[in-house]
Amino acid sequence: MQRRQFLQYSLATLAAGAMAGWIAPAQARGLPGESRTDAAAFRAMRRYAELPFGRIAYADRGRGKAALFLHGAPLNSYQWGGAIDRLAAHRRCIAPDLMGLGYSEVHENQALGAADQVAMLAALLDKLSIRGVDIVASDCGTAIAQLFLVRYPERVRTLLLTNGDVEIDSPPAKVQPAIDMARKGTLADATAQWLTDRSLARATFGASVFHDPSRFADATIDYYVTPLVSTPLRRKQYHAFHLALEPNPLAGIEAKLQRSQVPVRMVWGASDDIFAMGDAEYLDRVFPRSRGIRRVAEGKLFFQEEYPEVIAAEAMHLWGLA
Repeated sequence: MQRRQFLQYSLATLAAGAMAGWIAPAQARGLPGESRTDAAAFRAMRRYAELPFGRIAYADRGRGKAALFLHGAPLNSYQWGGAIDRLAAHRRCIAPDLMGLGYSEVHENQALGAADQVAMLAALLDKLSIRGVDIVASDCGTAIAQLFLVRYPERVRTLLLTNGDVEIDSPPAKVQPAIDMARKGTLADATAQWLTDRSLARATFGASVFHDPSRFADATIDYYVTPLVSTPLRRKQYHAFHLALEPNPLAGIEAKLQRSQVPVRMVWGASDDIFAMGDAEYLDRVFPRSRGIRRVAEGKLFFQEEYPEVIAAEAMHLWGLA
Protein backbone atom coordinates (compact mmCIF):
# COMPACT_ATOMS: atom_id res chain seq x y z
CA MET A 1 0.00 0.00 0.00
CA GLN A 2 2.77 2.43 0.80
CA ARG A 3 4.32 1.97 -2.64
CA ARG A 4 0.95 2.38 -4.32
CA GLN A 5 0.35 5.66 -2.49
CA PHE A 6 3.81 6.78 -3.44
CA LEU A 7 3.21 6.10 -7.14
CA GLN A 8 -0.17 7.77 -7.11
CA TYR A 9 0.74 11.07 -5.62
CA SER A 10 3.32 11.39 -2.93
CA LEU A 11 5.97 11.63 -5.53
CA ALA A 12 3.88 14.38 -6.97
CA THR A 13 6.67 16.41 -5.50
CA LEU A 14 8.96 14.23 -7.56
CA ALA A 15 6.72 14.29 -10.57
CA ALA A 16 7.25 17.92 -11.19
CA GLY A 17 10.82 17.24 -12.05
CA ALA A 18 9.73 15.42 -15.17
CA MET A 19 7.54 18.15 -16.41
CA ALA A 20 9.53 21.25 -16.95
CA GLY A 21 10.40 20.74 -20.62
CA TRP A 22 7.72 20.56 -23.25
CA ILE A 23 7.82 18.31 -26.28
CA ALA A 24 6.62 21.28 -28.33
CA PRO A 25 8.15 24.32 -26.58
CA ALA A 26 7.10 26.68 -29.37
CA GLN A 27 3.56 26.26 -28.08
CA ALA A 28 4.38 28.03 -24.82
CA ARG A 29 1.21 29.78 -23.77
CA GLY A 30 1.13 33.54 -23.94
CA LEU A 31 4.10 33.84 -26.31
CA PRO A 32 2.96 32.34 -29.64
CA GLY A 33 5.88 31.06 -31.69
CA GLU A 34 8.43 31.85 -28.98
CA SER A 35 10.39 28.87 -27.65
CA ARG A 36 11.21 28.13 -24.07
CA THR A 37 14.87 27.52 -23.26
CA ASP A 38 15.29 23.75 -23.46
CA ALA A 39 17.17 21.56 -20.99
CA ALA A 40 20.36 21.41 -23.06
CA ALA A 41 20.56 25.19 -23.40
CA PHE A 42 19.77 25.65 -19.72
CA ARG A 43 22.55 23.21 -18.83
CA ALA A 44 24.99 25.24 -20.92
CA MET A 45 24.08 28.38 -18.96
CA ARG A 46 24.58 26.77 -15.56
CA ARG A 47 27.04 28.49 -13.23
CA TYR A 48 28.62 27.49 -9.92
CA ALA A 49 29.47 29.44 -6.79
CA GLU A 50 32.05 28.12 -4.33
CA LEU A 51 30.54 28.63 -0.88
CA PRO A 52 31.25 27.22 2.59
CA PHE A 53 28.34 24.83 1.96
CA GLY A 54 29.83 23.43 -1.24
CA ARG A 55 29.59 24.15 -4.95
CA ILE A 56 26.18 25.70 -5.56
CA ALA A 57 24.66 25.51 -9.04
CA TYR A 58 22.57 28.43 -10.22
CA ALA A 59 21.18 30.24 -13.24
CA ASP A 60 21.88 33.95 -13.69
CA ARG A 61 20.10 35.79 -16.50
CA GLY A 62 19.08 39.38 -17.12
CA ARG A 63 20.12 42.64 -15.54
CA GLY A 64 18.95 45.27 -13.10
CA LYS A 65 17.33 44.54 -9.74
CA ALA A 66 17.57 40.90 -8.73
CA ALA A 67 14.78 38.34 -8.46
CA LEU A 68 15.40 35.07 -6.61
CA PHE A 69 13.56 31.97 -7.83
CA LEU A 70 13.16 29.05 -5.39
CA HIS A 71 12.15 25.69 -6.84
CA GLY A 72 10.31 22.71 -5.39
CA ALA A 73 11.31 19.09 -4.81
CA PRO A 74 12.64 17.13 -6.61
CA LEU A 75 13.11 19.86 -9.19
CA ASN A 76 15.97 22.24 -9.74
CA SER A 77 16.30 25.75 -11.12
CA TYR A 78 15.02 24.66 -14.52
CA GLN A 79 11.51 24.74 -13.05
CA TRP A 80 11.57 28.49 -13.63
CA GLY A 81 12.99 28.45 -17.16
CA GLY A 82 9.81 29.63 -18.84
CA ALA A 83 9.20 32.42 -16.34
CA ILE A 84 12.82 33.54 -16.55
CA ASP A 85 12.58 33.66 -20.34
CA ARG A 86 9.84 36.22 -19.91
CA LEU A 87 11.30 38.17 -16.99
CA ALA A 88 15.02 38.42 -17.77
CA ALA A 89 14.43 41.66 -19.66
CA HIS A 90 13.16 43.23 -16.42
CA ARG A 91 15.17 41.61 -13.60
CA ARG A 92 18.44 39.86 -12.99
CA CYS A 93 17.00 36.39 -12.46
CA ILE A 94 18.92 34.21 -9.98
CA ALA A 95 17.69 30.62 -9.71
CA PRO A 96 19.83 28.34 -7.49
CA ASP A 97 19.59 24.58 -7.08
CA LEU A 98 18.77 23.90 -3.45
CA MET A 99 21.21 21.80 -1.45
CA GLY A 100 20.41 18.10 -1.83
CA LEU A 101 18.61 18.67 -5.13
CA GLY A 102 19.65 19.52 -8.66
CA TYR A 103 23.27 20.07 -9.60
CA SER A 104 24.52 21.70 -6.40
CA GLU A 105 27.41 19.70 -4.92
CA VAL A 106 27.43 20.10 -1.16
CA HIS A 107 29.70 18.67 1.50
CA GLU A 108 28.92 15.18 2.75
CA ASN A 109 27.81 16.22 6.22
CA GLN A 110 26.09 19.46 5.25
CA ALA A 111 22.69 19.87 6.89
CA LEU A 112 19.88 20.29 4.36
CA GLY A 113 17.01 21.73 6.36
CA ALA A 114 15.06 24.83 5.39
CA ALA A 115 17.05 27.08 7.75
CA ASP A 116 20.28 25.76 6.23
CA GLN A 117 18.95 26.54 2.75
CA VAL A 118 18.24 30.11 3.91
CA ALA A 119 21.83 30.49 5.10
CA MET A 120 23.10 29.17 1.77
CA LEU A 121 20.93 31.60 -0.19
CA ALA A 122 22.20 34.56 1.83
CA ALA A 123 25.78 33.47 1.19
CA LEU A 124 25.08 33.07 -2.53
CA LEU A 125 23.57 36.55 -2.77
CA ASP A 126 26.57 37.96 -0.90
CA LYS A 127 28.89 36.17 -3.31
CA LEU A 128 27.03 37.76 -6.23
CA SER A 129 27.04 41.21 -4.54
CA ILE A 130 23.24 41.24 -4.42
CA ARG A 131 21.58 42.92 -1.48
CA GLY A 132 17.82 42.99 -2.07
CA VAL A 133 15.62 40.59 -4.02
CA ASP A 134 12.10 39.93 -5.20
CA ILE A 135 11.41 36.29 -4.32
CA VAL A 136 9.35 33.90 -6.46
CA ALA A 137 8.82 30.49 -4.85
CA SER A 138 7.14 27.10 -5.16
CA ASP A 139 6.52 24.04 -2.96
CA CYS A 140 9.28 23.68 -0.33
CA GLY A 141 10.76 26.86 -1.82
CA THR A 142 7.69 28.68 -0.50
CA ALA A 143 8.63 27.60 3.03
CA ILE A 144 12.23 28.70 2.49
CA ALA A 145 11.02 32.06 1.17
CA GLN A 146 9.06 32.72 4.36
CA LEU A 147 12.02 31.79 6.51
CA PHE A 148 14.32 33.99 4.44
CA LEU A 149 11.92 36.89 4.90
CA VAL A 150 11.91 36.45 8.68
CA ARG A 151 15.70 36.07 8.87
CA TYR A 152 16.55 38.85 6.40
CA PRO A 153 13.55 41.19 6.19
CA GLU A 154 15.67 44.05 4.89
CA ARG A 155 16.73 41.98 1.87
CA VAL A 156 13.25 41.20 0.54
CA ARG A 157 11.30 43.66 -1.62
CA THR A 158 8.36 41.42 -2.55
CA LEU A 159 7.18 37.81 -2.31
CA LEU A 160 5.33 35.93 -5.05
CA LEU A 161 4.28 32.63 -3.46
CA THR A 162 2.82 29.64 -5.28
CA ASN A 163 1.52 26.30 -4.00
CA GLY A 164 3.74 25.34 -1.10
CA ASP A 165 4.22 24.93 2.63
CA VAL A 166 2.58 27.13 5.22
CA GLU A 167 2.83 26.80 8.99
CA ILE A 168 -0.49 24.98 9.30
CA ASP A 169 0.35 22.54 6.49
CA SER A 170 4.02 21.55 6.52
CA PRO A 171 4.84 18.97 5.46
CA PRO A 172 1.50 18.19 3.79
CA ALA A 173 0.01 14.77 4.41
CA LYS A 174 0.46 13.60 0.84
CA VAL A 175 4.22 14.03 1.03
CA GLN A 176 4.49 11.74 4.04
CA PRO A 177 4.90 8.48 2.05
CA ALA A 178 7.89 9.99 0.24
CA ILE A 179 9.42 10.95 3.59
CA ASP A 180 8.80 7.42 4.84
CA MET A 181 10.55 5.99 1.78
CA ALA A 182 13.49 8.31 2.34
CA ARG A 183 13.72 7.04 5.90
CA LYS A 184 13.81 3.45 4.59
CA GLY A 185 16.36 4.35 1.93
CA THR A 186 14.14 3.43 -1.05
CA LEU A 187 13.16 6.84 -2.39
CA ALA A 188 16.14 7.24 -4.71
CA ASP A 189 15.59 3.82 -6.28
CA ALA A 190 11.96 4.68 -6.97
CA THR A 191 12.92 8.01 -8.50
CA ALA A 192 15.58 6.37 -10.68
CA GLN A 193 12.82 4.38 -12.40
CA TRP A 194 11.96 7.56 -14.29
CA LEU A 195 15.18 7.20 -16.27
CA THR A 196 14.18 3.82 -17.68
CA ASP A 197 10.38 4.14 -17.73
CA ARG A 198 9.43 7.66 -18.71
CA SER A 199 5.89 6.61 -19.58
CA LEU A 200 5.43 5.71 -15.92
CA ALA A 201 6.53 9.21 -14.95
CA ARG A 202 4.00 10.72 -17.34
CA ALA A 203 1.12 8.41 -16.45
CA THR A 204 1.44 8.53 -12.67
CA PHE A 205 3.58 11.33 -11.36
CA GLY A 206 2.74 13.74 -14.14
CA ALA A 207 -0.98 13.23 -13.80
CA SER A 208 -0.73 14.17 -10.13
CA VAL A 209 0.83 17.58 -10.57
CA PHE A 210 0.08 18.80 -14.10
CA HIS A 211 -3.05 19.56 -16.03
CA ASP A 212 -1.50 18.05 -19.18
CA PRO A 213 1.18 15.49 -18.24
CA SER A 214 1.56 14.29 -21.83
CA ARG A 215 3.92 17.14 -22.62
CA PHE A 216 6.96 15.87 -20.69
CA ALA A 217 10.18 15.77 -22.64
CA ASP A 218 12.51 12.82 -22.09
CA ALA A 219 15.49 15.18 -21.93
CA THR A 220 13.85 17.08 -19.09
CA ILE A 221 13.17 13.92 -17.10
CA ASP A 222 16.86 13.13 -17.45
CA TYR A 223 17.87 16.67 -16.46
CA TYR A 224 15.96 16.47 -13.20
CA VAL A 225 16.49 12.88 -12.15
CA THR A 226 20.09 12.19 -13.13
CA PRO A 227 21.85 14.32 -10.47
CA LEU A 228 19.60 13.01 -7.69
CA VAL A 229 20.66 9.39 -8.20
CA SER A 230 24.09 9.81 -9.80
CA THR A 231 26.24 8.67 -6.85
CA PRO A 232 25.74 7.02 -3.45
CA LEU A 233 26.38 10.39 -1.80
CA ARG A 234 23.78 12.15 -3.92
CA ARG A 235 21.24 9.44 -3.15
CA LYS A 236 21.97 9.80 0.55
CA GLN A 237 21.57 13.58 0.34
CA TYR A 238 18.36 13.21 -1.63
CA HIS A 239 16.98 11.15 1.22
CA ALA A 240 18.34 13.61 3.78
CA PHE A 241 16.59 16.50 2.04
CA HIS A 242 13.23 14.77 2.50
CA LEU A 243 13.94 13.76 6.08
CA ALA A 244 14.71 17.41 6.84
CA LEU A 245 11.10 18.28 5.96
CA GLU A 246 10.25 17.09 9.48
CA PRO A 247 9.65 18.51 11.97
CA ASN A 248 7.67 21.41 10.56
CA PRO A 249 10.29 24.07 9.69
CA LEU A 250 7.65 26.82 9.87
CA ALA A 251 6.48 26.12 13.41
CA GLY A 252 5.94 29.42 15.24
CA ILE A 253 6.47 31.67 12.20
CA GLU A 254 2.97 33.14 11.94
CA ALA A 255 3.47 35.95 14.47
CA LYS A 256 6.63 37.05 12.67
CA LEU A 257 4.92 37.06 9.28
CA GLN A 258 2.14 39.19 10.75
CA ARG A 259 4.71 41.92 11.42
CA SER A 260 6.07 41.93 7.88
CA GLN A 261 5.54 44.99 5.69
CA VAL A 262 6.64 43.28 2.48
CA PRO A 263 4.05 43.14 -0.34
CA VAL A 264 3.00 39.53 -0.95
CA ARG A 265 0.96 37.99 -3.74
CA MET A 266 -0.27 34.38 -3.85
CA VAL A 267 -0.69 32.64 -7.20
CA TRP A 268 -2.23 29.23 -6.53
CA GLY A 269 -3.14 26.22 -8.64
CA ALA A 270 -6.76 25.62 -7.68
CA SER A 271 -6.74 21.96 -8.78
CA ASP A 272 -3.86 21.00 -6.49
CA ASP A 273 -4.78 18.44 -3.82
CA ILE A 274 -1.41 18.60 -2.07
CA PHE A 275 -1.44 22.27 -1.04
CA ALA A 276 -5.10 23.25 -1.02
CA MET A 277 -6.52 26.69 -1.68
CA GLY A 278 -7.01 27.05 2.06
CA ASP A 279 -3.23 27.39 2.38
CA ALA A 280 -3.25 30.41 0.08
CA GLU A 281 -6.16 31.89 2.00
CA TYR A 282 -4.21 31.40 5.22
CA LEU A 283 -1.27 33.40 3.84
CA ASP A 284 -3.66 36.07 2.61
CA ARG A 285 -4.93 36.52 6.16
CA VAL A 286 -1.51 36.42 7.79
CA PHE A 287 0.44 38.92 5.69
CA PRO A 288 -0.58 42.53 6.47
CA ARG A 289 0.35 43.70 2.97
CA SER A 290 -1.13 40.79 1.05
CA ARG A 291 -2.06 41.68 -2.52
CA GLY A 292 -4.57 38.85 -2.62
CA ILE A 293 -4.75 35.56 -4.48
CA ARG A 294 -4.84 34.67 -8.14
CA ARG A 295 -6.43 31.28 -8.63
CA VAL A 296 -5.24 29.23 -11.61
CA ALA A 297 -8.28 27.05 -12.23
CA GLU A 298 -6.60 24.10 -13.94
CA GLY A 299 -3.31 24.45 -12.09
CA LYS A 300 -1.95 21.62 -9.98
CA LEU A 301 1.14 21.65 -7.77
CA PHE A 302 3.66 22.61 -10.44
CA PHE A 303 1.45 24.70 -12.69
CA GLN A 304 4.33 27.18 -13.02
CA GLU A 305 5.74 24.91 -15.73
CA GLU A 306 2.58 24.93 -17.81
CA TYR A 307 1.64 28.57 -17.28
CA PRO A 308 4.88 30.56 -17.11
CA GLU A 309 3.10 33.55 -18.60
CA VAL A 310 0.90 33.70 -15.49
CA ILE A 311 3.96 33.83 -13.25
CA ALA A 312 5.54 36.51 -15.44
CA ALA A 313 2.40 38.65 -15.53
CA GLU A 314 1.87 38.44 -11.79
CA ALA A 315 5.52 39.20 -11.06
CA MET A 316 5.48 42.23 -13.36
CA HIS A 317 2.37 43.56 -11.65
CA LEU A 318 3.74 42.97 -8.14
CA TRP A 319 7.00 44.67 -9.12
CA GLY A 320 5.14 47.72 -10.43
CA LEU A 321 6.18 47.12 -14.04
CA ALA A 322 2.75 46.43 -15.51
